[in-house]
Amino acid sequence: MIQKLAGKKFMLSVIALILVGTSLLFVAAFSKRETLASVGGETITKDDLYEVLTEKYGTETLNSLIEEKVIAMEVKKEKVAVSKKEIDEELATYIQSYGGEEAFNSALMQSGISKENVKKDIKQYLSIKKLMEPKIKITDKEMKDYFKEHKASFNQEEQVKASHILVKDESTAKKVAKKLADGDDFATLAKEYSTDTASAEKGGDLGYFSKGKMVKEFEKVAFSLKKGEISDPVKTEHGYHIIKVTDKKAAKEAVYDDHKKEIKEALFKEKVQKEYPTWLEKKKEKYNIKNSFGQD
Repeated sequence: MIQKLAGKKFMLSVIALILVGTSLLFVAAFSKRETLASVGGETITKDDLYEVLTEKYGTETLNSLIEEKVIAMEVKKEKVAVSKKEIDEELATYIQSYGGEEAFNSALMQSGISKENVKKDIKQYLSIKKLMEPKIKITDKEMKDYFKEHKASFNQEEQVKASHILVKDESTAKKVAKKLADGDDFATLAKEYSTDTASAEKGGDLGYFSKGKMVKEFEKVAFSLKKGEISDPVKTEHGYHIIKVTDKKAAKEAVYDDHKKEIKEALFKEKVQKEYPTWLEKKKEKYNIKNSFGQD
């Protein structure tokens, strides 16, 4: 379980097990020889599907269920609690690692997994962290060494926070630009006219971004504007944009003292992931685990 939540790619493992588990439950809902499909008159039964699923994924899925049960027992024994706030904060870090809410939701949609399932896995991960926390020690030297090795990732690039209104044609762009010049509210017009539905819901807000994140025509104008300025229509491959810069951040070299919390958390996650298999095996020894899967 812990490996599934380590880093940006944790979603792939989570999705695989959830989909397999769902498939096994789906199969179990049918009577033993009930036909699920047919090809050229040849039937595929519940048993046929169940056999393939259990052969390919049965061991991994069952081991995951055993693991979850052991953790649940430890959570109950140690009276570990994970709050909604903690789950939401951890989820926010994963959303950020995907490049924002839109990209994260797109990944979920493409994979057929719900955000609630992700939250459930995050709760499991946070429970494990709390269970293991007393045994994990992080020294000042480790933190300073980590900062030195990863300093570039902590440096802040020049960033712009901008909103935009995207329309398909130049005439609509000019129409919106005139409304803005007449004093109409940018966010209201974005909701009414913008074809970028994801940002339109937020009044056109795109959040902060650094150079290299947007198409070059958009980026050039956005970084040239001052805070509070609104551009003329800008043509890109997506259509016509009207851009408003709402904030700017200058490039800034990272200072160790400003990133202690992030460094400690990163090191903690590394150690949890490394030490988790040994920790889990020791916990398993405490319980009477019987596994007859695959035995005749």
